[in-house]
Amino acid sequence: MNVPVEALPTSARVLTWNIHKGIGTDRRYDLGRIIDLARRHEPDIVALQEVDSRGRDPTNLPLAALKLALGSHAAEARTIVAEDGHYGHVLISRWPLEQIALHDVSIGRREPRCAIEATIGTPRGSFRVIATHLGLGMGERKRQIGRLVALARAADPAEGLVMLGDFNDWHGEVRRALDDVLPAWSFLRTFPARRPIFKLDRIFCRPAGALNQCWTDSEAARASDHLPVIADLALEALTAGRHGPAELASLHAS
Repeated sequence: MNVPVEALPTSARVLTWNIHKGIGTDRRYDLGRIIDLARRHEPDIVALQEVDSRGRDPTNLPLAALKLALGSHAAEARTIVAEDGHYGHVLISRWPLEQIALHDVSIGRREPRCAIEATIGTPRGSFRVIATHLGLGMGERKRQIGRLVALARAADPAEGLVMLGDFNDWHGEVRRALDDVLPAWSFLRTFPARRPIFKLDRIFCRPAGALNQCWTDSEAARASDHLPVIADLALEALTAGRHGPAELASLHAS
């Protein structure tokens, strides 16, 4: 059955959030409130940092619960693996994830870090996503930014690109470094959650016209020490020249 172009989704809602291992500012572990708040915004694509299964019930692991609630497709970066579980970040999507690649951006003996890269196959077409969680050290982060810039430059310029996560962007150095390759970005203060001052968490994208709006949710301050960043992105801009199966069928039928 052909789907008319006008019936295809026009935007993708993306959300990035450092969930602080599911522990809120009240020091309680409660993954349910993380899920409830994220679902309230009805995201199509979710990047979550500090997802921690260590010491948790092996029959009810965080990733399984998050994937069940937020999307049927997921890619996971396990940056720390222990006997009682693992820790890292995840990319979850309601649309298929293809060509998934994990890029090690660890520096020396600092905490292991990774970037998840994948193609998102939407009904309107495909675009690339890179989700990451950068280090705390300035020198460490500078080298990691260089690797992210290289990844952005290596991606097909005809394909839209979204980069999101916790960049620990204390002084805006990440935004400035990515300016040439990802000309649109969020500008919201996200840390500390109760009285946010720093713009640590970001959503970057190209082309510039793809970013329609972005916002945060102050109620998230009870669930984590970071606030989430949510953005609506124009799929027509992201997928220009990258038609999806439904759109191709409609175009052929017209």
